[in-house]
Amino acid sequence: MASKYDFAGWVTKNDLLCSDGRTIRRDAFKDCDGTEVPLVYHHDHSDPTNILGKVLLENRPEGVFGYATFNETDKAQHAKEAVRHGDIKYLSIYANKLKQNAGDVLHGMIREVSLVMTGANPGARIETAFGHAEEFDEEAVITTGEELGVFEVKYEENIKHADEEVEETKAKETDEGGDETIEDVFNTLSEKQKKAVYAIVGMALENKNGSDDEAEHSDEGEDDMKYNAFETGVTRRNTISHEDFDAILSDAKRCGSLKDAVLAHMEDEDGVLYHAFPDGGVPTTGMTVSSNEQQYMVNQPSFLFPEYKSLNNPPEWIKRDTGWVSKVMGKVGHTPFSRIKSVFADITEDEARAKGYMKTHLKTEEVFSLLKRTTDPQTIYKKQKMDRDDIIDITDFDVVRWIKGEMRMMLEEEIARAILIGDGRLNSSDDKISEDHVRPVVNDKPLFTVQCPVTVAANATGSDKAEAFIDTAIRSRKYYKGSGNPDLYTTEDMLTEMLLLKDGIGHRLYKTEAELATTLRVNSIITVEVMEGFTLNSKEFLGVIVNLADYRVGADRGGEINLFDDFDIDYNQQKYLIETRISGALVKPFSALSFTATTA
Repeated sequence: MASKYDFAGWVTKNDLLCSDGRTIRRDAFKDCDGTEVPLVYHHDHSDPTNILGKVLLENRPEGVFGYATFNETDKAQHAKEAVRHGDIKYLSIYANKLKQNAGDVLHGMIREVSLVMTGANPGARIETAFGHAEEFDEEAVITTGEELGVFEVKYEENIKHADEEVEETKAKETDEGGDETIEDVFNTLSEKQKKAVYAIVGMALENKNGSDDEAEHSDEGEDDMKYNAFETGVTRRNTISHEDFDAILSDAKRCGSLKDAVLAHMEDEDGVLYHAFPDGGVPTTGMTVSSNEQQYMVNQPSFLFPEYKSLNNPPEWIKRDTGWVSKVMGKVGHTPFSRIKSVFADITEDEARAKGYMKTHLKTEEVFSLLKRTTDPQTIYKKQKMDRDDIIDITDFDVVRWIKGEMRMMLEEEIARAILIGDGRLNSSDDKISEDHVRPVVNDKPLFTVQCPVTVAANATGSDKAEAFIDTAIRSRKYYKGSGNPDLYTTEDMLTEMLLLKDGIGHRLYKTEAELATTLRVNSIITVEVMEGFTLNSKEFLGVIVNLADYRVGADRGGEINLFDDFDIDYNQQKYLIETRISGALVKPFSALSFTATTA
């Protein structure tokens, strides 16, 4: 892979359960084959001097192998001697853009390799440490006691097997007498090597004295440090580099929004993998290990919990009560044409009356007025779109059918609202349903809707308004000239106040809605949620009595409710449009009674 390097080893091994609960599967990092990444000390990105060199990655069936080269900085040379001496034996990776299935890592990108004191992946370790051919006369094999066998390295002329190494070392010790003490060996070290030993021993003692609970005893009786001896604690952090942020910005236009671009780059829950510590975290100087961290049994039992199961597929809508919508849409009349014209002859004036005749007098002709009103149609629509990738990925239910159902439901609610009280938008709004095209019943022309003020005191209570409303509705019934028995459309609050009315001894006046409807001389009482808080000409609206059979909704052929699908190949998006082109108006004079509260 590389002709010259300072050491080589496995940066990660496949199919081994790591202490952070993850298992890296084969070819998870195959896209990193042949790439060079920085060599860092203990994933500390806060100081550029912690960059010790670079690592050339090679993807193999067993995992990812790395060939590392130190740079010429003091820290790098210090670390080089520690690796050569066997003080540092483990490697660790920092990866992001992870794709996981439960605890299995299936894909990711390695961003750097670190020298660490202990690792999460049991197979991530330095296998061979040696210098450039022109710098060193001997090689050394650094292992941890685990029998891994002979591994394949392409440049065998620079490597000796462990058995040959041991034999050569024993021979050399025999030639030199083999009676050296630890002090004699220590005195052979250079000043830099001695400083490294001082630092390692001092920090190990400090960690040991600070918390004996952080050491776990292995089956052989040896102490294995659970956390890095060079750091006082670990913590998890979610990070994003300048390089990643620039990539997100460049993808924002292609994705359609910055949010979609960020989600595309953060493909797993954590976004990054610091694969050197038991909790998948990153050491941060000055931070301490949480006292709540579980120190027994399985370190991350949540990885074993079953997946969440949805109780409602598809998701339930949070919406207004729309039970009244079907009643409105079912009661209105329909015409197969959208341009509605109503013509009336007014014969209520005296000139239209029949006349008596006296002999020798001239007979005069009847005179009456003709009235005409026309209503033109308007298009009402609702539009949606979804990324095709999302449609394919949502497999628990038919998301397209779900979206289309919402569009139909909201379109019908808007039409029913416009028929009764208008859409409520300002006249300047581009989205307004014009009241000249779909005429609201509550404020139609006086020829069609009779305005009936309900007079109440300024400090009137809810029951006072209810009593006044019932009295006014009964007295105003004489003005109704519509078809059949009408319905009352009102609010839930007004209906409640009327049902709560009591006589002088505390008995309910109306035990059921049917009794109240009979008193009001209406067929039924229908509560409309969108009437809550509605005002008409700055007055509190109380209700409207109308038979919607006298209201005509017209649509030409092709102008009925239609749903259209379209696919945008440039942005890979499926688009949906539901629309209708209709007109609507009362067609019978004096067919509605509208009630508003008026202060006496």
